[in-house]
Amino acid sequence: MVGKTDLPPRHASTGTTVTDKPIYVTRPDLPPLDEFIPYLREIWDSKILTNAGPFHDKLEAALGAYLGVGHVSLFANGTIGLVTALQALRVTGEVITTPYSFVATAHSLMWNGIKPVFVDVQRDTLNMDPARIERAITPQTAAILPVHCYGRPCDVGAIQSIADNYGLKVIYDAAHAFGVRTETGSLLEHGDLSVLSFHATKVFNTFEGGAIVSPDARVKRRIDHLKNFGFVDEVTVVAPGINGKMSEFNAALGLLQLTCIDGAIARRRRIDRVYRDGLKNVKGISLPRLVPDATENHSYFAIMVEADFPIQRDRLYERLRSHGIHARRYFYPLISDFPMYRDLASASRSNLPVAAEAAEKVLCLPIYPDLTPLEQERIVSIIAEV
Repeated sequence: MVGKTDLPPRHASTGTTVTDKPIYVTRPDLPPLDEFIPYLREIWDSKILTNAGPFHDKLEAALGAYLGVGHVSLFANGTIGLVTALQALRVTGEVITTPYSFVATAHSLMWNGIKPVFVDVQRDTLNMDPARIERAITPQTAAILPVHCYGRPCDVGAIQSIADNYGLKVIYDAAHAFGVRTETGSLLEHGDLSVLSFHATKVFNTFEGGAIVSPDARVKRRIDHLKNFGFVDEVTVVAPGINGKMSEFNAALGLLQLTCIDGAIARRRRIDRVYRDGLKNVKGISLPRLVPDATENHSYFAIMVEADFPIQRDRLYERLRSHGIHARRYFYPLISDFPMYRDLASASRSNLPVAAEAAEKVLCLPIYPDLTPLEQERIVSIIAEV
Protein backbone atom coordinates (compact mmCIF):
# COMPACT_ATOMS: atom_id res chain seq x y z
CA MET A 1 0.00 0.00 0.00
CA VAL A 2 2.75 2.28 -0.85
CA GLY A 3 2.25 5.97 -1.57
CA LYS A 4 -1.35 6.05 -0.49
CA THR A 5 -3.06 9.42 -0.34
CA ASP A 6 -5.49 9.32 2.56
CA LEU A 7 -6.23 13.03 2.65
CA PRO A 8 -4.72 16.35 1.57
CA PRO A 9 -1.87 17.37 3.91
CA ARG A 10 -2.97 19.37 6.97
CA HIS A 11 -1.23 21.59 9.49
CA ALA A 12 0.29 20.27 12.71
CA SER A 13 -2.08 20.02 15.65
CA THR A 14 -2.80 23.12 17.69
CA GLY A 15 -3.56 20.99 20.74
CA THR A 16 -7.19 22.16 20.93
CA THR A 17 -9.86 19.85 22.34
CA VAL A 18 -12.79 21.45 20.50
CA THR A 19 -15.05 18.61 19.41
CA ASP A 20 -17.11 20.21 16.62
CA LYS A 21 -14.25 20.57 14.13
CA PRO A 22 -13.91 17.98 11.31
CA ILE A 23 -12.09 14.81 12.31
CA TYR A 24 -10.22 13.07 9.50
CA VAL A 25 -9.21 9.43 9.26
CA THR A 26 -5.63 10.54 9.71
CA ARG A 27 -3.49 13.65 9.68
CA PRO A 28 0.26 14.23 9.52
CA ASP A 29 2.19 14.15 12.76
CA LEU A 30 4.67 17.03 12.63
CA PRO A 31 7.26 18.25 15.13
CA PRO A 32 7.28 21.85 16.39
CA LEU A 33 8.40 24.12 13.56
CA ASP A 34 11.08 25.81 15.65
CA GLU A 35 12.81 22.43 16.08
CA PHE A 36 13.02 22.03 12.29
CA ILE A 37 14.51 25.49 11.63
CA PRO A 38 18.10 24.53 12.63
CA TYR A 39 17.99 21.69 10.06
CA LEU A 40 16.87 24.16 7.38
CA ARG A 41 19.71 26.52 8.29
CA GLU A 42 22.21 23.71 7.72
CA ILE A 43 20.73 23.08 4.28
CA TRP A 44 20.84 26.79 3.44
CA ASP A 45 24.46 27.01 4.57
CA SER A 46 25.61 23.89 2.70
CA LYS A 47 23.61 24.59 -0.47
CA ILE A 48 23.26 20.80 -0.83
CA LEU A 49 19.63 20.07 -1.66
CA THR A 50 19.69 16.54 -3.05
CA ASN A 51 21.99 13.85 -4.55
CA ALA A 52 22.75 11.90 -1.35
CA GLY A 53 23.65 14.86 0.84
CA PRO A 54 24.61 14.66 4.52
CA PHE A 55 21.05 14.48 5.87
CA HIS A 56 20.18 11.76 3.36
CA ASP A 57 23.10 9.59 4.45
CA LYS A 58 22.46 10.21 8.14
CA LEU A 59 18.80 9.21 7.77
CA GLU A 60 19.66 5.97 5.95
CA ALA A 61 21.98 5.02 8.81
CA ALA A 62 19.56 6.14 11.53
CA LEU A 63 16.66 4.20 9.99
CA GLY A 64 18.77 1.08 9.70
CA ALA A 65 19.60 1.32 13.39
CA TYR A 66 16.04 2.11 14.50
CA LEU A 67 14.35 -0.53 12.36
CA GLY A 68 16.97 -3.18 13.03
CA VAL A 69 17.87 -3.73 9.38
CA GLY A 70 21.20 -3.59 7.61
CA HIS A 71 20.68 -1.74 4.32
CA VAL A 72 18.24 1.11 3.60
CA SER A 73 17.86 3.06 0.35
CA LEU A 74 15.80 6.24 0.60
CA PHE A 75 13.33 7.23 -2.13
CA ALA A 76 11.27 10.24 -3.11
CA ASN A 77 8.15 8.16 -2.45
CA GLY A 78 7.15 4.58 -1.85
CA THR A 79 5.59 4.01 -5.27
CA ILE A 80 8.88 4.70 -7.06
CA GLY A 81 10.41 2.38 -4.47
CA LEU A 82 8.09 -0.43 -5.58
CA VAL A 83 8.75 0.20 -9.26
CA THR A 84 12.50 0.18 -8.60
CA ALA A 85 12.37 -2.95 -6.41
CA LEU A 86 10.88 -4.90 -9.29
CA GLN A 87 13.56 -3.52 -11.62
CA ALA A 88 16.32 -4.34 -9.15
CA LEU A 89 15.30 -8.00 -9.03
CA ARG A 90 14.72 -8.08 -12.81
CA VAL A 91 11.16 -9.35 -12.38
CA THR A 92 9.17 -10.06 -15.56
CA GLY A 93 6.14 -12.13 -16.55
CA GLU A 94 3.50 -12.59 -13.82
CA VAL A 95 3.49 -11.57 -10.17
CA ILE A 96 0.99 -12.85 -7.62
CA THR A 97 -0.42 -10.07 -5.47
CA THR A 98 -3.42 -8.93 -3.44
CA PRO A 99 -6.53 -7.06 -4.59
CA TYR A 100 -6.96 -5.67 -1.05
CA SER A 101 -4.52 -2.76 -1.09
CA PHE A 102 -3.99 0.72 -2.42
CA VAL A 103 -3.67 0.86 -6.21
CA ALA A 104 0.06 1.64 -6.11
CA THR A 105 0.74 -2.01 -5.30
CA ALA A 106 -0.64 -3.26 -8.61
CA HIS A 107 0.22 -0.11 -10.56
CA SER A 108 3.91 -0.74 -9.88
CA LEU A 109 3.54 -4.04 -11.73
CA MET A 110 1.79 -2.49 -14.69
CA TRP A 111 4.45 0.24 -14.97
CA ASN A 112 7.01 -2.55 -15.32
CA GLY A 113 4.97 -4.40 -17.95
CA ILE A 114 4.23 -7.21 -15.47
CA LYS A 115 0.87 -8.99 -15.30
CA PRO A 116 -0.74 -8.92 -11.85
CA VAL A 117 -2.37 -12.16 -10.70
CA PHE A 118 -4.77 -11.52 -7.82
CA VAL A 119 -5.39 -14.05 -5.05
CA ASP A 120 -7.77 -13.90 -2.11
CA VAL A 121 -6.92 -12.86 1.43
CA GLN A 122 -7.29 -14.49 4.83
CA ARG A 123 -10.38 -13.49 6.77
CA ASP A 124 -8.64 -12.72 10.06
CA THR A 125 -5.68 -10.67 8.76
CA LEU A 126 -6.79 -9.52 5.29
CA ASN A 127 -3.32 -10.53 4.10
CA MET A 128 -2.73 -12.84 1.14
CA ASP A 129 -3.74 -16.44 1.74
CA PRO A 130 -0.66 -18.66 1.20
CA ALA A 131 -2.81 -21.59 0.06
CA ARG A 132 -4.26 -19.39 -2.68
CA ILE A 133 -0.79 -18.20 -3.67
CA GLU A 134 0.44 -21.72 -4.37
CA ARG A 135 -2.62 -22.55 -6.49
CA ALA A 136 -2.06 -19.44 -8.63
CA ILE A 137 1.51 -20.25 -9.67
CA THR A 138 2.11 -20.84 -13.39
CA PRO A 139 5.27 -21.24 -15.51
CA GLN A 140 5.13 -17.45 -16.04
CA THR A 141 5.13 -16.60 -12.32
CA ALA A 142 8.28 -14.73 -11.30
CA ALA A 143 7.51 -13.26 -7.89
CA ILE A 144 5.06 -12.70 -5.05
CA LEU A 145 4.11 -9.18 -3.97
CA PRO A 146 2.28 -9.38 -0.61
CA VAL A 147 1.14 -6.47 1.58
CA HIS A 148 1.36 -6.32 5.37
CA CYS A 149 -2.20 -4.96 5.49
CA TYR A 150 -2.75 -2.34 8.22
CA GLY A 151 0.69 -3.31 9.52
CA ARG A 152 -0.36 -6.86 10.42
CA PRO A 153 2.40 -9.32 9.52
CA CYS A 154 1.80 -11.65 6.59
CA ASP A 155 2.43 -15.35 7.10
CA VAL A 156 6.04 -14.76 6.10
CA GLY A 157 7.15 -18.32 6.84
CA ALA A 158 4.56 -19.89 4.58
CA ILE A 159 5.14 -17.36 1.81
CA GLN A 160 8.91 -17.87 1.89
CA SER A 161 8.48 -21.64 1.81
CA ILE A 162 6.36 -21.35 -1.34
CA ALA A 163 8.86 -18.97 -2.92
CA ASP A 164 11.74 -21.30 -2.16
CA ASN A 165 9.89 -24.33 -3.56
CA TYR A 166 9.13 -22.60 -6.86
CA GLY A 167 12.17 -20.34 -7.21
CA LEU A 168 10.20 -17.09 -6.84
CA LYS A 169 11.23 -13.64 -5.60
CA VAL A 170 9.30 -12.04 -2.72
CA ILE A 171 8.90 -8.26 -2.47
CA TYR A 172 6.87 -7.01 0.50
CA ASP A 173 4.82 -3.86 0.21
CA ALA A 174 5.48 -2.74 3.79
CA ALA A 175 3.89 0.69 3.52
CA HIS A 176 1.96 0.15 6.77
CA ALA A 177 4.64 -1.82 8.59
CA PHE A 178 7.11 0.81 9.83
CA GLY A 179 8.67 -0.41 13.06
CA VAL A 180 6.59 -3.60 13.28
CA ARG A 181 8.51 -6.43 14.94
CA THR A 182 7.79 -10.08 15.61
CA GLU A 183 9.53 -12.56 17.87
CA THR A 184 12.16 -13.06 15.14
CA GLY A 185 12.98 -9.35 14.78
CA SER A 186 12.07 -6.68 12.25
CA LEU A 187 9.24 -7.61 9.90
CA LEU A 188 11.14 -5.77 7.18
CA GLU A 189 13.90 -8.39 7.03
CA HIS A 190 11.66 -10.96 5.34
CA GLY A 191 11.56 -11.60 1.61
CA ASP A 192 14.07 -10.38 -0.96
CA LEU A 193 13.11 -6.72 -0.49
CA SER A 194 10.69 -4.69 1.64
CA VAL A 195 9.36 -1.32 0.49
CA LEU A 196 8.26 1.40 2.91
CA SER A 197 6.20 4.54 2.43
CA PHE A 198 6.90 7.76 4.34
CA HIS A 199 3.88 9.56 2.92
CA ALA A 200 2.45 12.45 4.93
CA THR A 201 -0.21 10.29 6.56
CA LYS A 202 1.95 7.32 7.53
CA VAL A 203 3.09 6.44 11.05
CA PHE A 204 6.52 7.84 10.13
CA ASN A 205 6.56 10.59 7.52
CA THR A 206 9.15 12.71 5.75
CA PHE A 207 6.47 14.95 4.17
CA GLU A 208 6.71 12.48 1.25
CA GLY A 209 9.17 9.66 0.82
CA GLY A 210 9.88 5.96 0.97
CA ALA A 211 12.63 3.37 1.25
CA ILE A 212 13.71 -0.08 0.17
CA VAL A 213 15.22 -2.46 2.72
CA SER A 214 17.82 -4.73 1.11
CA PRO A 215 19.48 -7.92 2.38
CA ASP A 216 23.06 -6.98 1.50
CA ALA A 217 25.35 -4.25 0.20
CA ARG A 218 25.40 -5.63 -3.36
CA VAL A 219 21.63 -5.35 -3.81
CA LYS A 220 21.60 -1.91 -2.16
CA ARG A 221 24.26 -0.75 -4.61
CA ARG A 222 22.14 -1.79 -7.61
CA ILE A 223 19.07 -0.08 -6.10
CA ASP A 224 21.04 3.11 -5.47
CA HIS A 225 22.20 3.11 -9.10
CA LEU A 226 18.65 2.59 -10.35
CA LYS A 227 17.20 5.45 -8.28
CA ASN A 228 19.78 7.86 -9.75
CA PHE A 229 19.35 7.30 -13.49
CA GLY A 230 21.75 4.34 -13.43
CA PHE A 231 24.79 6.54 -12.72
CA VAL A 232 27.83 4.95 -11.07
CA ASP A 233 30.00 8.02 -11.55
CA GLU A 234 30.07 11.14 -13.67
CA VAL A 235 30.60 9.27 -16.94
CA THR A 236 29.32 5.75 -16.23
CA VAL A 237 25.68 4.64 -16.54
CA VAL A 238 24.98 0.94 -15.93
CA ALA A 239 21.16 0.72 -16.05
CA PRO A 240 18.11 2.63 -17.36
CA GLY A 241 17.37 4.09 -13.94
CA ILE A 242 14.87 6.67 -12.76
CA ASN A 243 15.05 9.78 -10.59
CA GLY A 244 13.84 8.41 -7.26
CA LYS A 245 16.14 10.33 -4.92
CA MET A 246 14.96 11.77 -1.59
CA SER A 247 15.80 15.45 -1.05
CA GLU A 248 17.72 16.88 1.89
CA PHE A 249 14.55 18.61 3.13
CA ASN A 250 12.69 15.31 3.41
CA ALA A 251 15.66 13.54 4.97
CA ALA A 252 16.16 16.31 7.54
CA LEU A 253 12.52 16.07 8.60
CA GLY A 254 12.91 12.30 8.85
CA LEU A 255 15.85 12.64 11.23
CA LEU A 256 13.81 14.94 13.46
CA GLN A 257 10.75 12.67 13.25
CA LEU A 258 12.80 9.71 14.44
CA THR A 259 13.46 11.48 17.75
CA CYS A 260 9.75 11.40 18.61
CA ILE A 261 8.43 8.34 16.76
CA ASP A 262 8.24 6.14 19.88
CA GLY A 263 5.98 8.68 21.59
CA ALA A 264 3.77 8.93 18.50
CA ILE A 265 3.32 5.15 18.35
CA ALA A 266 2.57 5.05 22.09
CA ARG A 267 -0.24 7.60 21.58
CA ARG A 268 -1.60 5.50 18.71
CA ARG A 269 -1.56 2.47 21.03
CA ARG A 270 -3.62 4.39 23.60
CA ILE A 271 -6.18 5.38 20.94
CA ASP A 272 -6.40 1.76 19.77
CA ARG A 273 -7.08 0.64 23.35
CA VAL A 274 -9.82 3.24 23.85
CA TYR A 275 -11.57 2.15 20.67
CA ARG A 276 -11.45 -1.48 21.77
CA ASP A 277 -12.88 -0.65 25.18
CA GLY A 278 -15.58 1.60 23.77
CA LEU A 279 -16.76 -0.67 20.95
CA LYS A 280 -16.24 -4.18 22.35
CA ASN A 281 -19.91 -4.57 23.35
CA VAL A 282 -21.43 -2.99 20.23
CA LYS A 283 -23.27 -5.77 18.45
CA GLY A 284 -22.47 -6.00 14.74
CA ILE A 285 -19.07 -4.31 14.97
CA SER A 286 -16.07 -6.61 14.62
CA LEU A 287 -12.80 -5.19 15.91
CA PRO A 288 -9.37 -5.76 14.33
CA ARG A 289 -7.53 -8.64 15.87
CA LEU A 290 -4.39 -8.00 17.86
CA VAL A 291 -1.39 -9.89 16.51
CA PRO A 292 0.18 -12.17 19.14
CA ASP A 293 3.96 -11.94 19.62
CA ALA A 294 4.18 -8.76 17.54
CA THR A 295 4.97 -5.14 18.31
CA GLU A 296 2.36 -3.28 16.27
CA ASN A 297 2.49 0.33 15.13
CA HIS A 298 -1.31 0.89 15.17
CA SER A 299 -1.25 2.57 11.78
CA TYR A 300 -4.99 1.96 11.21
CA PHE A 301 -8.05 0.98 13.20
CA ALA A 302 -10.25 -0.95 10.77
CA ILE A 303 -13.61 -2.19 12.02
CA MET A 304 -15.99 -4.49 10.15
CA VAL A 305 -19.64 -3.50 9.99
CA GLU A 306 -21.40 -6.86 10.03
CA ALA A 307 -24.84 -7.86 8.77
CA ASP A 308 -26.36 -7.74 12.28
CA PHE A 309 -25.40 -4.09 12.80
CA PRO A 310 -28.57 -1.94 12.54
CA ILE A 311 -27.38 -0.10 9.42
CA GLN A 312 -25.09 -0.96 6.51
CA ARG A 313 -21.47 0.15 6.39
CA ASP A 314 -22.10 2.90 3.84
CA ARG A 315 -24.92 4.36 5.90
CA LEU A 316 -22.70 4.40 8.99
CA TYR A 317 -20.00 6.04 6.88
CA GLU A 318 -22.45 8.77 5.81
CA ARG A 319 -23.78 9.22 9.35
CA LEU A 320 -20.27 9.80 10.66
CA ARG A 321 -19.61 12.29 7.86
CA SER A 322 -22.77 14.18 8.75
CA HIS A 323 -21.18 14.71 12.17
CA GLY A 324 -17.91 15.90 10.63
CA ILE A 325 -16.11 12.57 11.12
CA HIS A 326 -14.35 11.47 7.94
CA ALA A 327 -13.77 7.74 8.33
CA ARG A 328 -12.63 5.82 5.27
CA ARG A 329 -13.71 2.65 3.47
CA TYR A 330 -10.15 1.44 3.11
CA PHE A 331 -9.84 -0.54 0.81
CA TYR A 332 -12.89 0.03 -1.33
CA PRO A 333 -13.27 -0.67 -4.17
CA LEU A 334 -10.85 -3.54 -4.60
CA ILE A 335 -7.94 -2.89 -6.96
CA SER A 336 -9.32 -5.70 -9.12
CA ASP A 337 -12.55 -3.72 -9.64
CA PHE A 338 -10.83 -0.82 -11.43
CA PRO A 339 -11.07 -0.69 -15.23
CA MET A 340 -7.41 -1.43 -15.96
CA TYR A 341 -7.61 -4.69 -13.97
CA ARG A 342 -11.17 -5.97 -14.10
CA ASP A 343 -10.70 -7.91 -17.36
CA LEU A 344 -7.99 -10.10 -15.83
CA ALA A 345 -9.20 -13.64 -15.15
CA SER A 346 -7.90 -13.40 -11.57
CA ALA A 347 -9.93 -10.22 -10.96
CA SER A 348 -13.24 -12.09 -10.87
CA ARG A 349 -15.06 -11.61 -7.57
CA SER A 350 -15.76 -15.33 -7.50
CA ASN A 351 -11.99 -15.74 -7.21
CA LEU A 352 -11.79 -13.19 -4.39
CA PRO A 353 -14.79 -13.79 -2.08
CA VAL A 354 -13.11 -12.83 1.22
CA ALA A 355 -11.54 -9.67 -0.17
CA ALA A 356 -14.81 -8.68 -1.82
CA GLU A 357 -16.72 -9.17 1.44
CA ALA A 358 -14.14 -7.17 3.41
CA ALA A 359 -14.31 -4.29 0.93
CA GLU A 360 -18.06 -4.02 1.60
CA LYS A 361 -17.68 -4.12 5.40
CA VAL A 362 -14.49 -2.34 6.38
CA LEU A 363 -14.43 1.14 7.87
CA CYS A 364 -11.21 2.73 9.11
CA LEU A 365 -11.81 5.03 12.07
CA PRO A 366 -9.70 8.13 12.73
CA ILE A 367 -6.38 7.37 14.39
CA TYR A 368 -3.41 9.72 14.68
CA PRO A 369 -1.32 10.89 17.64
CA ASP A 370 -3.14 14.20 18.14
CA LEU A 371 -6.65 12.71 18.21
CA THR A 372 -8.02 13.91 21.55
CA PRO A 373 -10.01 11.85 24.07
CA LEU A 374 -13.05 14.08 23.51
CA GLU A 375 -12.88 13.58 19.76
CA GLN A 376 -12.55 9.84 20.20
CA GLU A 377 -15.46 9.77 22.64
CA ARG A 378 -17.53 11.57 20.02
CA ILE A 379 -16.71 8.89 17.40
CA VAL A 380 -17.47 5.97 19.71
CA SER A 381 -20.72 7.54 20.89
CA ILE A 382 -22.08 8.02 17.38
CA ILE A 383 -21.37 4.38 16.48
CA ALA A 384 -22.78 3.05 19.76
CA GLU A 385 -25.93 5.16 19.49
CA VAL A 386 -26.87 3.51 16.20
